[in-house]
Amino acid sequence: MLRLQYFPLFFLFTCCLPQPDSSPVTPQVLDIYFIDVEGGQATLIVTPDGESMLVDSGYPGFEGRDTQRIMEALDLAGLEKLDYMLITHYHGDHVGAVPELVKRVSIETFIDHGPNQEDQPNPKKIYEDYVEIRNKVNHIEAKPGDRLPLKGTEIVVLTAAGNALASPLEGAGDGNPLCVSTDLKDDDPTENARSLGFLLKFGDFSFINLGDLTWNKELELACPRNLVGEVDVYLSTHHGLPSSGPAALVHALRPRVAIMNNGSEKGGSPEAWKVMTTVPGFEDLWQLHYSLAGGDEYNSSESYLANLEVAPEDVLPSDHKGHWIHLSAKKDGSFTITNSRNNFSKTYGVQTEKSQTETAL
Repeated sequence: MLRLQYFPLFFLFTCCLPQPDSSPVTPQVLDIYFIDVEGGQATLIVTPDGESMLVDSGYPGFEGRDTQRIMEALDLAGLEKLDYMLITHYHGDHVGAVPELVKRVSIETFIDHGPNQEDQPNPKKIYEDYVEIRNKVNHIEAKPGDRLPLKGTEIVVLTAAGNALASPLEGAGDGNPLCVSTDLKDDDPTENARSLGFLLKFGDFSFINLGDLTWNKELELACPRNLVGEVDVYLSTHHGLPSSGPAALVHALRPRVAIMNNGSEKGGSPEAWKVMTTVPGFEDLWQLHYSLAGGDEYNSSESYLANLEVAPEDVLPSDHKGHWIHLSAKKDGSFTITNSRNNFSKTYGVQTEKSQTETAL
């Protein structure tokens, strides 16, 4: 006689249902590469989905030096094209290498602040060359308050074409007592004052880049109210020159960390260094170069300096290679910064957490 075995009902259900995946989930990461273009700007932003935005192109000439360094960063990030290229303003150290760059990589969309208003021959020629290239692809003319379409991030335009936000961002707007003791400087008629500046948010992580915006225009974001709020990472405005970076703005932003995109003989002023390093709660200043103007007193320690060479560009050794700084951020607000010269790496914890883990890989 055939006997039927009894199986509990819960076994019949559980044996045949798909089981949950127990493999660990890799956190999404935003990557920012601060590329050494010897005192200009080239900042590459890559989202977890692989969308990319390059901010500025560095200098023209120098046998394609800055373009080559950008291409090395793109290769490091696994990119075969650029989704967006944002031009902060039309000076040669920020837009000059675009004609060389488009010969090496496809750029789908350009973002800028609109027409050039500087009436000097060099900026006018640089702008004309840029526009000829820009007009062949998609173009966004950004205005303060606009949101830029880099997937996986929230990017709001803070300044553009000499204009600034009209009202504070969500959570910002506090009065700024530092404004009382801050004087204006002479108005800046150059493209610097028209820089396209933005705030990027990735979850709880935030990063601000104001291009070469100068003193009076920066104060429009900070006085009488702080329109931006606080940030995690601040890219030193205008390479750390004293014509930018008033304490009324930088201290109101309260960055935990600053990155200085200086050259050995450009930027990196003691005035800017002191403003950044005296921010309440400030942790570290990373520099693309040792600053000759700063000397031993006003430079960060060697671990935080990507490039130590102090000779003029025309006498540097032929094998000189610009080292980059890499920032990797998670949505919980934590981030790690690595110096490619020495592989020194430092991780900054979540929110107000002050403990960091340091490694020399």
